Amino acid sequence: MSFEELLEQVGGFGPFQLRNVALLALPRVLLPLHFLLPIFLDAVPAHRCALPGAPANFSHQDAWLEAYIPREPDGTLSSCLRFAYPQALPNTTLGEERQSRGELEDEPATVPCSQGWEYDHSEFSSTTATEWDLVCEQKGLNRAASTFFFAGVLVGAVAFGYLSDRFGRRRLLLVAYVSTLVLGLASAASVSYVMFAITRTLTGSALAGFTIIVMPLELEWLDVEHRTVAGVLSSTFWTGGVMLLALVGYLIRDWRWLLLAVTLPCAPGILSLWWVPESARWLLTQGRVKEAHRYLLHCARLNGRPVCEDSLSQEAVSKVAAEERVVRRPSYLDLFRTPRLRHISLCCVVVWFGVNFSYYGLSLDVSGLGLNVYQTQLLFGAVELPFKLLVYLSVRHAGRRLTQAGTLLGTALALGTRLLVSSDMKSWSTVLAVMGKGFSEAAFTTVYLFTSELYPTVLRQTGMGLTALVGRLGGSLAPLAALLDGVWLSLPKLVYGGIALLAAGTALLLPETRQAQLPETIQDVERKSAPTSLQEEEMPMKQVQN
Repeated sequence: MSFEELLEQVGGFGPFQLRNVALLALPRVLLPLHFLLPIFLDAVPAHRCALPGAPANFSHQDAWLEAYIPREPDGTLSSCLRFAYPQALPNTTLGEERQSRGELEDEPATVPCSQGWEYDHSEFSSTTATEWDLVCEQKGLNRAASTFFFAGVLVGAVAFGYLSDRFGRRRLLLVAYVSTLVLGLASAASVSYVMFAITRTLTGSALAGFTIIVMPLELEWLDVEHRTVAGVLSSTFWTGGVMLLALVGYLIRDWRWLLLAVTLPCAPGILSLWWVPESARWLLTQGRVKEAHRYLLHCARLNGRPVCEDSLSQEAVSKVAAEERVVRRPSYLDLFRTPRLRHISLCCVVVWFGVNFSYYGLSLDVSGLGLNVYQTQLLFGAVELPFKLLVYLSVRHAGRRLTQAGTLLGTALALGTRLLVSSDMKSWSTVLAVMGKGFSEAAFTTVYLFTSELYPTVLRQTGMGLTALVGRLGGSLAPLAALLDGVWLSLPKLVYGGIALLAAGTALLLPETRQAQLPETIQDVERKSAPTSLQEEEMPMKQVQN
């Protein structure tokens, strides 16, 4: 008897699984609240050099400011420079006197802002950029904050992937909740940029536990038929978090209170773990039959399934465990020891890098669309819903592989076409940006489901950890790639689209998993690539061994 047969007896989709999806909804909502938080947290409002006796109104009295601040080639006042000495304006008494002496002929000298900056607080009352003056020469530190955060996610993905395969999904989910809560509170109380960067990096490591654990913990309790609908349903909570961030950011304009607001929900999340079940699949691979038996009986009761004592006795469950038990602890090297797993792992890391790089490149760039930051964020969230429906239909009929490649190709085409649209056609640029965001979210939704089905139970968390590690590397490089606009304005979009196109081609090299049972062991994965005759020869040998 296999675990799929056990799951069929206790119910592969019912109240037990729906409750599990609901209990694990909170981590999915929290992830976009933190991952996309730099849109508001690190926002850089309009600014100029602080001037003694400057007018209180930021946007008025430009004539007065022109005596102190030079203009950029586009006609706007400079954000980073001021005149070394106040300039007399034409048509004034002092200006006429200096003009008569020829003093206005020379190019006036400019200097950096030595007395700090004045910021426009009409949209944000406080951000990390205004708190520590992360503008002009220090603007790189502002971008680096997001890179540090995703670097933390990268490291956390490795740690949580390995540890959850070794110590269990539920226990590590508790660690993720508690550490996110503590470190989030510490970030909100930061007294310096260095403290903020360190605590946000560690917060990213803690949040990685949600990305690695939640999807497999749901899938390992689901039958083959309902994995797709549950996976897409669960991903809608991410979309809810994206739109919720627009509302929370609009209502809370101070970065410390905003960070506090997205962190405190971890407290009820810790309490909800009392009802979250451990993965029975994982328990059986570890030989913990009694615990797995208890969870299976609980699943049967909630799903209203009458269970025969013989078919679900502890002895019957022990036989299933004997076939699936792990002889040794999982290792990241196991992902590359055998040919098929090595092929899957190499392809997956390329796909994950492309998905994350293009998604966060599009998501964190909310400028130049003719909308304010709150409207853009809400629109980017709303467009994800129809694309999730597209994913649901596509993975069921076209399969995971073609859906993954198609959504990445759509992202690349949207980015590429946007390069051909002139800057005057803002409406078309906005439409293409929204389409690109929708396709990139569809690719993100698919890659979690697809990758979870490719790896065996004994290495599922480890495999997810490896792919998420490389994916978060892409996420951490996406903000830095935006700085390439200093070389050529369209270069960031070209890079995002090129990487997405590469990932689309790589996705076609992966095996299809539609309507396939989840593999339990490494041998299950390798057997799928073996010739039919060889598989037939292995079956009698396995029966003899049993």
